[in-house]
Amino acid sequence: MEQNNIDLNSMEQNNATMPESNMTEEIKPKKKGKKALIIIIVVAVVLILALGAVYYFTRGKTESKKTKKEIENSEKYTNNYRLSGNGIEDFDIKFLTLENKKENVVYSPLSIKYTLAMLNEASDKDTKAQIEALIGDYSSKKYTNSNNISLANAMFVKESYKDNINKEYVDKISSKYNAEVVYDKFTNADTINNWISNKTFNLINKVFEQDISSNDFILTNALAIDMQWKNALQHTYGDISNNPEPYHVSYAHENAGAYIATTTQAGEKLDFSGKDVKSQNIGAAINKYDIIKELGEDKIKETVNAEYEKWLETDEGISCKEYGCDAFDIDTYIAELKENYKRLDTSTDFTFYTDDNIKVFAKDLRQYDGVTLQYIGIMPNKTNLDSYINDLTAKDLNSTISKLKKVELGTFEEGKVTIIEGSIPLFNFDYKLNLKQDLNELGVTDVFDSTKANISKMTKQTGAYITDVDHKATIEFENEGIKAAAVSVALGSGDGGSGFDYKFDVPIERINLTFDKPYMFIIIDKESKEVWFAGTVYEPKAYDQDLANKSWAH
Repeated sequence: MEQNNIDLNSMEQNNATMPESNMTEEIKPKKKGKKALIIIIVVAVVLILALGAVYYFTRGKTESKKTKKEIENSEKYTNNYRLSGNGIEDFDIKFLTLENKKENVVYSPLSIKYTLAMLNEASDKDTKAQIEALIGDYSSKKYTNSNNISLANAMFVKESYKDNINKEYVDKISSKYNAEVVYDKFTNADTINNWISNKTFNLINKVFEQDISSNDFILTNALAIDMQWKNALQHTYGDISNNPEPYHVSYAHENAGAYIATTTQAGEKLDFSGKDVKSQNIGAAINKYDIIKELGEDKIKETVNAEYEKWLETDEGISCKEYGCDAFDIDTYIAELKENYKRLDTSTDFTFYTDDNIKVFAKDLRQYDGVTLQYIGIMPNKTNLDSYINDLTAKDLNSTISKLKKVELGTFEEGKVTIIEGSIPLFNFDYKLNLKQDLNELGVTDVFDSTKANISKMTKQTGAYITDVDHKATIEFENEGIKAAAVSVALGSGDGGSGFDYKFDVPIERINLTFDKPYMFIIIDKESKEVWFAGTVYEPKAYDQDLANKSWAH
């Protein structure tokens, strides 16, 4: 069956509620006009078309024990992408390789796992063995639903088909996956569309626009998060309509520092693979150069006093003596110089890693109901993103994540000032995964074949099989509040008119953390490492020069 693309511009907020159960709590109505930093929604819909009756199997054995035949079936299939736990595994990133078409991609491994798990409960014999070979003994972490996290499962059954659904299956998915079971006439798609809208904070509507009357039952999983960063990409103070606070680091009497200008509503212009895109600046400065220890206080005083005498003979020095200026005090100078050492400044909270091959930027979202999700972006330096993804393994990815460095004094070397400067592209897009084809590539084939599928644990009818698997996702990556703000910034620096100053050259290491080429990202649960979302960014938001001009003019 066909599905139309989701029209995000038509989405409306409907103040939906979530049902109570042993896994979820009531979702409170969303406040109108709430600004969220990141809105990411995934819907995985399994369309199951029943074409006739399947063989009915006697259920004399218990679920906890496997017969000899079942053991033989389970050993018949092996899969290199078999899941072994909740952490980052090859399965989670395999879809990047399977749909590596040099375009924006986003999907939810977690949603796909839930869908496969419910299908596994429905299947038997070879069909079940193929699915189990992929999902293994995976058991997803349970999450509490709220205004910011939604995870829901459901089975929609045509009322005329109700008697063909096995009660044991209904009980299993209800208790194990908190799945709702909804009986509907299937004369239109209103019931399932409304359910999906409710479970995705009313941000995805009308997933099904075509006639669904030919279907007998539909399995559905929906995921959504609506979260803010722990701290904005770029800090602002007071009313966002006023001047935001720039990130400006200047060390007294040392030629080192960093400056990150605030941006207009259009964002900062960034050249991303030859195109102007909207971005947000980040930065940090870490001073671990003990100039007093390195040069000696006496030597510093000798040097600075000599330079002061020279300055007094200049036009500026003569003018200072004639008309007055700030008095120079060498002891104050030394005291101010001492304050530079072990000073740490950062525009926002983030972790990072860089080497010759990759750049990595990671940042936490706020904690909601005990859950902290983390965004991790990875940009290859020496190779194209598609080549990097083709060679990427979960082992590589976990190794990279383990190397992430915190912006704290202990991370950086003594004897120099480290300056981190970066620009992170802003983006929003949606994507439809070709999940049926991808699962075929991963060895799950029989469930889509009317002559081989065995879903006898779900239905008493023969010939039932899975006709299609649909998976859609959308993501928006923004700085908090920047979408609704016009920002005016006055830039300025310098020490003119304040009298004499002598600046020492100090050793500086600069780290460029700018993402200016295609890159991949994942969003994980920091505790369990469960991958909620993964994707690639080839085309960030285009930079709007007209909007920038209007913002500055304002």
